[in-house]
Amino acid sequence: MSTQPVKQAPSARRPQRRPHRIALLFNANKIYDREIIAGIGGYLRSTREEWDLLVEEDFRARLAGIAQWQGDGFIADYDDPSIGEALAGTTLPVVAVGGSYADASSYPKGMPYVATDNFLLVKLAHDHLVEAGLPRIALYSVPPAAGNRWAQEREKAFAQLAPQGRIYCGIQTSVVQWNSAIKHLVEWILSLPKPVGIIAITDARARHLMHACMVADVAVPEQVAIVGIDNDPLTQSLTRIGLSSVRQGTHEMGRTAARLLHQMLHGTPMAGKRVLVPPAGLNAQASSRHTRPFSAHVMKARYYIRQYGCQGIKNEQVAEYVGVSRSTLEQCFRVELGSTVHAALLAHRLELAQQLLRDTDLRAAEVAQRAGFTTLQYMYAVFKRELGVTPAAYRRGAFPLP
Repeated sequence: MSTQPVKQAPSARRPQRRPHRIALLFNANKIYDREIIAGIGGYLRSTREEWDLLVEEDFRARLAGIAQWQGDGFIADYDDPSIGEALAGTTLPVVAVGGSYADASSYPKGMPYVATDNFLLVKLAHDHLVEAGLPRIALYSVPPAAGNRWAQEREKAFAQLAPQGRIYCGIQTSVVQWNSAIKHLVEWILSLPKPVGIIAITDARARHLMHACMVADVAVPEQVAIVGIDNDPLTQSLTRIGLSSVRQGTHEMGRTAARLLHQMLHGTPMAGKRVLVPPAGLNAQASSRHTRPFSAHVMKARYYIRQYGCQGIKNEQVAEYVGVSRSTLEQCFRVELGSTVHAALLAHRLELAQQLLRDTDLRAAEVAQRAGFTTLQYMYAVFKRELGVTPAAYRRGAFPLP
């Protein structure tokens, strides 16, 4: 008897759902926007949610016709007023991202908003400078403009924290205006009583301060201690002296914005929900390591060493920059620091070598060269003498106890 194969009932399969099409409206040429987008990506990697993300090729938001876009939702930078205007008529879900406001009525109506806490950003920088012993604090901001509402909010926060502090907005820099902008910034810095701590409203503005201090021959951080906001690696790479900077909670902002939109796409109402994200911390570097006042000779020497100490300079060149004899400068160092110019040069090179071993994959020979050691063997000898470990052991995590 032949048997017929039993036909299997077709399995009930859920129809394949297409990915949600989401437009990210940011200027990702800026570190703040890039890190928010990175946070969005981090959220998506942690879920099974599939999104087809629209990000323009040159990373700037193209807004022409965006309200008619046939997608499913937006995450957008509402610090840019043109984006809010472009999305005013959309019926798609929108999660707004931007700076916080002291006045609650300033937030966009009817949509969730994820904000960087402008007050806490400024407070963290302010408190860091106060703890460093600075008797006066100032703020270097940007000129008022429709797209700079976040800056005006930081100015309000600074005025609340330091009612006697001075605020300078400067000039919006460009190739044409650069020399004029630096000239006026130098004049402002020279007008401030010293020592002073200055909060730069962004790392880009902090770099202006560093350059202006160099032009004005003002020592950083002995006379002017500087803290920026953004912790931008690109800006860090453009400054000779390590820049202290507040780290915004941008990754968390991106993750939060993506989570809110995810919930909206699945029917959860979010209108009017507001989330304030605090700063992620402060990266303290040499620009804000203010110490007790030293004589003009020692201040100038230490400033010169911080700028050029890894470029093979010798004691004689430091003394020449200060404008005194080598023996006079050595005497000043012994009296005020209990040390020598050579020891200060060596300590600066050792500090950079430690940083490069911790934070990069550079070969030891390249580390020695960048840190200003004459040979790899000399760097090894200094590590063993000063830290009790070899550079290789230091890189593996054998850090000496403080």
